[in-house]
Amino acid sequence: MLDNLLNLVRKNSGDAVENNSAIPNEKNEAAVQDAGNSIVNTLKTALAGGKMNDVLSYFKAGNANPDMPIVKDATVNYANDLQNNYGLDSSNAQEIANKVVPNTMNDLASKTNDPNDKSFNIQDIFNNLSGGKTSGFNMQEMLNKFTAGKLDKDGDGDVDFNDLKNMFAGGTGGVMDKVKGVFK
Repeated sequence: MLDNLLNLVRKNSGDAVENNSAIPNEKNEAAVQDAGNSIVNTLKTALAGGKMNDVLSYFKAGNANPDMPIVKDATVNYANDLQNNYGLDSSNAQEIANKVVPNTMNDLASKTNDPNDKSFNIQDIFNNLSGGKTSGFNMQEMLNKFTAGKLDKDGDGDVDFNDLKNMFAGGTGGVMDKVKGVFK
């Protein structure tokens, strides 16, 4: 997954990174890797922090709006990396991050939702983000249900841990214990 993501970053970094005098040419590849890592780490942090709804919303949309919380977080994280790792001022770092991260995340969501594009699939992405802890779950089915509104079990307009709890209520241990520990 990371290799394919880095290819998307390279495609979207263009002049923002490669032809930017603020980032020395010998550090272009490291700056590309930082962008990919910012996206992956933002998604991991969101999942570990209980923001599965934000992550599923991002993937179900099939595109990335720069105003989505998950996209904003990844953009800010990359801008911080550019400042800390390459000494860029905040304005230049934010400008680069705004050009690279939303476009890359848009491509990632689009490719994940395109049944004809096999470069990304939702199961592999979630397995990677969770360290393999989602391998027992059919994430595509979960995303499809989320898209159709079928996962909002408590009818509160969002999909969160309470909905997962309601889906698996009635049993002791087993599936419920797995769900609780998936993103910790």
